Amino acid sequence: MELKPETVRLLWFAGGLALFYLVESGVHTRPWHDSRSKRLVFHAFLAVLNTALMKLAVAGPLLYWTLIVEARGWGLARWMGLTGVTEIVATVIILDCADYWWHLWNHRIPLLWRFHQAHHVDTHVDVTTSLRFHPGELLLSGVVKAVWLLVWGPSMLAFAIFEASVSLAAQYHHSNFDYPDRVETALRTLTVTPRMHASHHSAMTPTLNSNYSILFSVWDRLFGTYIPPTAEHLEVQGLPYGRDRHLDLGYWFTMPFDRLPTDEELEGVIASKRDSSKSD
Repeated sequence: MELKPETVRLLWFAGGLALFYLVESGVHTRPWHDSRSKRLVFHAFLAVLNTALMKLAVAGPLLYWTLIVEARGWGLARWMGLTGVTEIVATVIILDCADYWWHLWNHRIPLLWRFHQAHHVDTHVDVTTSLRFHPGELLLSGVVKAVWLLVWGPSMLAFAIFEASVSLAAQYHHSNFDYPDRVETALRTLTVTPRMHASHHSAMTPTLNSNYSILFSVWDRLFGTYIPPTAEHLEVQGLPYGRDRHLDLGYWFTMPFDRLPTDEELEGVIASKRDSSKSD
């Protein structure tokens, strides 16, 4: 029986989620402060909701747009005559670099941060956090991806491999497990590890605004946004505000439209959370 592309994507996504959920169940690094089943149900609901909302608004148009770009030979990849494995490898590298910049812009541009903060308000990072994105962010991301596809012009196969790689990587580096220090340090020279990304979810501003890479950690090193993760970075995860409502569906949806706290307010809350963590 021949599997449809939609079925393959679903099996890949569900398989990765199940794998890392089981891994962190056995060798988790940080204790959970909420019921794991509650977290799974909440974030799975967000994933289903986003899939339903984005299938027609983003996924379908992007697929059609990729076919048009490929059929008409648009983009730098076609202009350079890239084909086969070379084109696939180049596409993964180029689009991963583009994803790095998109992630950085989501932190640096206030309008984009309004939507991205819905991902960061989670007070604990595990594989289910990889399901937690606001539909507004996904819609904006779809528009940006359409531009990347036009400029680069990847084949449908290369783009599908990139998207599958990003999906699995997001599940992996959000997972609640860690490696021994020497292994972790070695892996971090090339790829984004769970520890490196967990530090990105710290309530501490320096690391919250660093370590943006998705697949390859080289982008943070190359563009000066890399900060080595430390135990202190992982003391308090999630944003300093909205912590008591991080599993509130209404709050998650309306966050982009709320008033953003000032820097002074943030620093005060961060200091309070850090002191509370040390006293526990």
